[in-house]
Amino acid sequence: MAIDYKRELESASKNMILIHDARVLVKMIIRMLVQRAKVSKAFIFLHDKDINNYRMASWRPAKEAGISRDSSQIGINNPLIRFFREYRGSRLFSDEAIILDEAKKLVKHNLARETKLLLAAVIEEMDKFGAVVCIPSFFRHDLLGIVLLGSKVDNKKFDRQEMDFFIALASDVSMAVRNAQLFKDLQVELNRNRQLYIRITIALAAAIEAKDNYTHGHTSRVTNLSMGIATKIAQKDKKLFDSKFLEDLHIASLLHDIGKIGIPEFILNKEEKLTGEEMNRIKEHPVTGATILAPIKELSSAILGVRYHHERYDGTGYPEGLKGERIPLIASIISVADSFDAMTTDRPYRKKLSSESAFNEIISLEGRHYDPRIVSGFTDYYRELSL
Repeated sequence: MAIDYKRELESASKNMILIHDARVLVKMIIRMLVQRAKVSKAFIFLHDKDINNYRMASWRPAKEAGISRDSSQIGINNPLIRFFREYRGSRLFSDEAIILDEAKKLVKHNLARETKLLLAAVIEEMDKFGAVVCIPSFFRHDLLGIVLLGSKVDNKKFDRQEMDFFIALASDVSMAVRNAQLFKDLQVELNRNRQLYIRITIALAAAIEAKDNYTHGHTSRVTNLSMGIATKIAQKDKKLFDSKFLEDLHIASLLHDIGKIGIPEFILNKEEKLTGEEMNRIKEHPVTGATILAPIKELSSAILGVRYHHERYDGTGYPEGLKGERIPLIASIISVADSFDAMTTDRPYRKKLSSESAFNEIISLEGRHYDPRIVSGFTDYYRELSL
């Protein structure tokens, strides 16, 4: 039975983003490559910043003949690492990946001596692992790791669809590994320095925006607007908020869309109208975001803002259809800020509204989509700053 690689990629992306331990993550990816894609063997090396080399994070089969203990890590001067760092974007190969058969043909061509020597060393290194494909895993300009794949179990060559799947998977692995590293740093800094904790939170927020071309700057704008609304509400009722609530609101605003990390980029950046299935994937992001953050106990209050910021005051929102004051106040604030920024930002399927038109739209939906208390604070903030 043929594998639906698009569905496999979506499933892998959705699952891997929920895993905060890089070791567990790579084992899951290796298992999928061997079992689902029917690859005879697979290895993943990840960069270890503490020792500045690449450690073998996982491999299959477990007892690989010819793979010594010395092969469990490779240095930054290893031919495979050097090739991806020095020749990224060179188009020596038809893909960004190194394909062994192509490398063996290419090394016979009239190339610069340095390039030819490096390619020969690359071939020798791949032969050592019994690999026929080597795929880089970049996060922006950083080479986070490499994926080495053996031949298919049936000894057939990888086709175009399979190569596209492997390359896309390696890209998602880099995002997920980076995400796992950020969470590890976040949990360490929670007990050390609150300011660093906020900076790492901002880094997580930046990871969201890196996936969605059309929401660049959205997170910071929603955060600033949320805090402004809360400040105005607090001026009228000083007992309603305390410093802990405002800190939670700040974090929740920064991370309100973190669940979008689990949505494929082709859906987030699609210029045509979304299908019903694609829209349902988008609507999963509040729950996915809450699930991602759930292991961090210190964020339990902030998570309410992440999970419920798409609920509506009249009960027609999602994910749970909460109504009225059953919707957490932190989420109701983010809802107004998020809606206003969405209305005043160009999207592929519609032009932005003017600030005044968006303001009037928020006012018209008071008591239906938005909590009247929040709309009152928003009105005061808007009129003060003339957004």
